[in-house]
Amino acid sequence: MYLTDYHTHSCCSPDSTARLEDMVRAARRAGLRELCTTDHCDLQDENGAPLGGWDWTPILDQYWRARDKGGSEVKVLLGLELGGAYTDPGRAEALVAAAPLDFVIGSIHNLSPEAGGRDFFYLDYRSEEACYTTLDDYFASMLALTRLDCYDALGHIIYPLRYMNGRAGWHITLDRYGDQLDQLLRAVIQNGKAIEVNTHGGREVEDWRPILRHYHQLGGELVTTGSDAHSPGNVGRGISQAVALLRETGFHRFAVYRKRRPEWIKL
Repeated sequence: MYLTDYHTHSCCSPDSTARLEDMVRAARRAGLRELCTTDHCDLQDENGAPLGGWDWTPILDQYWRARDKGGSEVKVLLGLELGGAYTDPGRAEALVAAAPLDFVIGSIHNLSPEAGGRDFFYLDYRSEEACYTTLDDYFASMLALTRLDCYDALGHIIYPLRYMNGRAGWHITLDRYGDQLDQLLRAVIQNGKAIEVNTHGGREVEDWRPILRHYHQLGGELVTTGSDAHSPGNVGRGISQAVALLRETGFHRFAVYRKRRPEWIKL
């Protein structure tokens, strides 16, 4: 089975201390064939304020050192998780053009500037109403993101639920967001972009079934798999289950990327 992890973070992300070399070793142990490092580059800080300059040097230095550590077993690719690109499209385009990237995840981690810009991680999900107000804003931001060309795969569509349900203990679903999900997936397909199955370290796999099924029914084909690992112990977790889920929901192939162009891997 050809297994790929296209969503991982190293010490070049503010929420990880892992060396990329150790992530590559973990990928070999997990039986992965490809590992894409996608460190965070958010255009907003945790309070929604625009972030300043961006230094590619530590990411590139680490990547060049680690690239050959996978040997012939694991291909190591250079990616980025670009957060909040729709808040400053010009800057987002300049950032991704400044490095020899293979793959870019487009993500939303914050409320919109109009809603205060606070990072979802720090929000108080004190009521179901607060959760749905957050999701209303989230899907509007995601739709704005799909209009851009500075990303390759739309990141973790179900992202806020990990805090609402996993941490705050609610049982929020996306049932009321059928129209928004439909618009989102159609825009992704029309623009030649992908979605990712983000396993969240193996904790979120089955959650993706309805989205994958609908995406496939709409004609969507481009899908990537990622663990969202921030430490070596989570590299590759849930990826084999994600591949199995892709088969079960009608997919016959998934995508890998080279210089931001998709290539196909048969399931």
